[in-house]
Amino acid sequence: MSPSPSQFFITLLIILFHFHHSCSFSLSVENPDQNIILSPKYTFTAGFYPTGENAYSFAIWFTQKHKHLDSNNISATVVWMANRDQPVNGKRSTLSILKTGNLVLTDAAQSNVWSTDTASSKPLQLRLHDTGNLVLQELNTSTKCSNNNILWQSFDSPTDTLLPDQTLTRFTSLVSSRSKTSHSSGFYKLFFDNDNILRLLYEGPRVSSVFWPDPWATSNGAAGSGSRSTYNSSRIASLDSFGRFSSSDNFIFNSSDYGTLLQRRLTLDHDGNVRIYSRKDEEQRWFVSGQFKQRPCFIHGICGPNSTCTNDPINARKCSCLPGYVWINDQDSSQGCRPNFTLSCSNMTHHDELRFLPLPHVDFYGYDYGFYENKTYKECEDLCSHLCDCAGFQYTFFFTAERGGYYLCFPKIQLLNGHRSQNFQSLFYLKLPKSSDFVDGIKNQQNGKGMVCSRNRVVKLERGYIEEKENGSLKFMLWFAGSLGGVELLGFFLVCFFLFRGSKDFGEDNNGYVSATAGFRKFSYSELKRATEDFSQEIGRGAGGSVYKGVLSDNRVAAIKRLHEANQGESEREFLAEVSIIGRLNHMNLIEMWGYCAEGKHRLLVYEYMEKGSLADNLSSNELDWDKRYGIAMGTAKGLAYLHEECLEWILHCDIKPQNILVDSDYQPKVADFGLSKLLNRDDLGNSKFSRIRGTRGYMAPEWVFNLQITSKVDVYSYGVVVLEMITGKSPITGIQIKEELCHERLVTWVREKKRKGIEVGCWVEQIVDPTMESNYDVKKMETLANVALDCVVDDKDVRPTMSQVVERLLSLDS
Repeated sequence: MSPSPSQFFITLLIILFHFHHSCSFSLSVENPDQNIILSPKYTFTAGFYPTGENAYSFAIWFTQKHKHLDSNNISATVVWMANRDQPVNGKRSTLSILKTGNLVLTDAAQSNVWSTDTASSKPLQLRLHDTGNLVLQELNTSTKCSNNNILWQSFDSPTDTLLPDQTLTRFTSLVSSRSKTSHSSGFYKLFFDNDNILRLLYEGPRVSSVFWPDPWATSNGAAGSGSRSTYNSSRIASLDSFGRFSSSDNFIFNSSDYGTLLQRRLTLDHDGNVRIYSRKDEEQRWFVSGQFKQRPCFIHGICGPNSTCTNDPINARKCSCLPGYVWINDQDSSQGCRPNFTLSCSNMTHHDELRFLPLPHVDFYGYDYGFYENKTYKECEDLCSHLCDCAGFQYTFFFTAERGGYYLCFPKIQLLNGHRSQNFQSLFYLKLPKSSDFVDGIKNQQNGKGMVCSRNRVVKLERGYIEEKENGSLKFMLWFAGSLGGVELLGFFLVCFFLFRGSKDFGEDNNGYVSATAGFRKFSYSELKRATEDFSQEIGRGAGGSVYKGVLSDNRVAAIKRLHEANQGESEREFLAEVSIIGRLNHMNLIEMWGYCAEGKHRLLVYEYMEKGSLADNLSSNELDWDKRYGIAMGTAKGLAYLHEECLEWILHCDIKPQNILVDSDYQPKVADFGLSKLLNRDDLGNSKFSRIRGTRGYMAPEWVFNLQITSKVDVYSYGVVVLEMITGKSPITGIQIKEELCHERLVTWVREKKRKGIEVGCWVEQIVDPTMESNYDVKKMETLANVALDCVVDDKDVRPTMSQVVERLLSLDS
C-alpha cells in the first residue's frame, strides 16, 4: 500500500529536522565579534564580515586589534571571501561543518549559499593558519602525528588577493572587487592564458580586452609577452615575504622595499592595477611598494566609453567626458559617457552637417574600423563622414628610416580606452553635428572632478528569517505542514504562469541579437549584396548557410555568410548563437567577426577573410608540410582550450572538422563557424541538454549516438579525428585504401590497429603518415601527436584529456 500524503509530509519533516541538526561545528552571524576563528598568532581572523546593511559575507581579514566590525566601520583588510557576490542575512545565517564532511554557508532562509563540496566520515577541523590559509582537514585520531588529510583550503580559491606562500596556478585567478566599498566581483582578472603567459584582462559589461602585458609588445612569438617565455607548462606564480613576485613565464617583479621581512599582500584592485602592499605590523598603515602598471590611464575600461583618462600627479587619475557627451552616472565614471546630441545615418550623406573637433594629445586604443596608409586628412575625414558607425578618427604622422614620413588614418567605431598625454603628439578628430554649440578646441570640455568612484553600495537583504521562540522547532514543523497545501497551490499557479511567459518570451528573445551585437558594425543587406556582387562568388557551404567572398566599402576583403531560411526557427537560433558567442571571444586562433546584417528575413554574418581557405581545402591540395600541420594542430588546440576553460561561460563548438578550421596566409589556424555552439554556465555543467544531435558524421563523439551527457569532451573527440586526418591524409568517412581495395573501416580503428601491430616492430608511425610528406617530419613529434590524437578519440569521455592538457603535451615537445 502506498503511503498517504500526510505520512510523506511527516517523513519529510523528520528528514529536514534531522538535517538541520546534523552539524558538528557551527558559527553564527548574529554575534560576529565573537563567532570568529583566529590564527595561532592572531595575525588573521575568519568570520562573518559586514558588507552592507543586513548583509554579511564569510571572510578572512588581517586582525584589527581593539576594533569592532559593523556596517558603519568596514575598514579591515579583507584577503578572501566565500560569498562575495551573494551576501547572507544578518540573522540566523550560519557556517557549519555537516556530519557528511561538507562545510556549508547557509542563509536565513535555510538555503545553501556556498559550500566546499567535500565529503568525509572522519572527524573534521576548520583551522586558520598564520599564513592566512583557512583549512578544512580530517583529524587523524589513530596517531599523534599531525599529518591530517586536507579536504579543502582557501588558498586554492583566491578572490582578489594573493598572500605570501600562496600560489596562483592555471586553475585559479584573481578577480578584482567592484569598487573600494563593494567586495563583489569586478571587471578585472589576473590569470594564465593558454600560451602560459600571465595576463590582465578587462571583462566589462559590453567588451573585453587584454591590456597587460602591453598588447603591442612581442617577443618569443607570444603577442604582448615582452620578455616572457611561453616555453613552460607549470603556470605558477607567487609572492614571497621579502617582496618578490615571480611567475613561471619569467616575469619577476620586486617591490621597492625588497629584502625586508614584512607583512605583505598582492591585490588586484578595483581599478585594474595589481599592487604589492607592505607594512611592518598591524599597527601601521599599508603602503604601496609596487604596482604592475606604471601608467594607470593605460588600464582598459577605467574611465568607460566616450571619455578620456588624464594622469594628474596631484589629484591622481581623472576621467573626463568628451565634448558633447555627458556622464551616464556622475557617481561612477567607469560607466562612461553618452552623446548629448543626435547624429543619425542620414546625416552622413550631407557632409556639411558634420564637423570634426580636433582633440590634441588624445588617443583611443583599439576598435579601429581599419587603418589606411598615405591618406590625406580630407580623405580620412570623408571616410569617417560616410561611415555611419564612425565616431571619429585618429590622424597620425609616422617616420621611419626605411620609408621616410607617411600618414596613417584610423577611423574608430567605438571610443574606448581613451587617454590624454602630452607625450602623444597626434590629434584625434571627434565627429559631431555641425548644428551644435561647440566651439573649436576643447576649452568647454566637460571635465570630471577627479576619479569619480562609486558610492558605498549598501546591500539590504529582503530575505525573511524565522525568529527563535519557545518550542521553535515544533512550531516550524507545524507551520510547514499547515503551509504545504498553500505552497502546492501557489506552485501550480507559478508553473502555469512561467509556462505562459516562456512561450510568450520566446518570440521576444529572437530579437536578442540587437544587444548581443552592440560591439559590431551593422551592415545593410543592399551593402552586402553589392560587396559580394549579388552573391556571385561562393567560397563555402554548410548546413546553416553559404559563404561568399566580398569586398567592403573600405576595400577590406571579407567572408560573408548568408544563413538559409533565416526566419524558420533553427537558422534564426544559429544566427543568434553565432553573433552572441563570437562577440564574447578574443583569441588569435578564433575567427574574428566584423559585423552582421539583420534586415527583414535576411541574416548575414561578416567575417575576416582567410586567404588560404579551410584546412579541408589545403589537405586535398597537398599544400601542407609537417611544420604547417603541426602548427595547425597546436593553434586549434589553443583555440578550443580558450573556448572550454577561459571564457566566462564554457563554450562547446560541437562541429569541429577541417571545413571549420580556417588558415591565413601564414597557415595560422582559426576555428570558425559557431552556428552549432552551446554555451554552458560554469555552475550548471551537469545540465547540458541539446534538442538534437549536432556535428558531422565521422567527427562526432559516441555520446551523441548513445544519448549520453554532452560535455566539452565531444570537441576533444572531434579534434582527435581531425589530427588523425592531418597525419594520415585520409578522411574518416570515405574509407581506407588497402592494397588497391577500398575498405570502409573507421580511420580511428585503422590507426589503432596499425599502432598495435607496429609497436612490435617499432615502426607504426611510418605506416600511417600521409605519403605526401615523405620522410620530411620529426618522428618523435609525429609519434607524440598521433598518441595525443588517439587519447582524444577513446570512447570513454572521462578518459579523454582536456584541451588544455593537449596544449601542455604539445608545448612540451618544443621545450
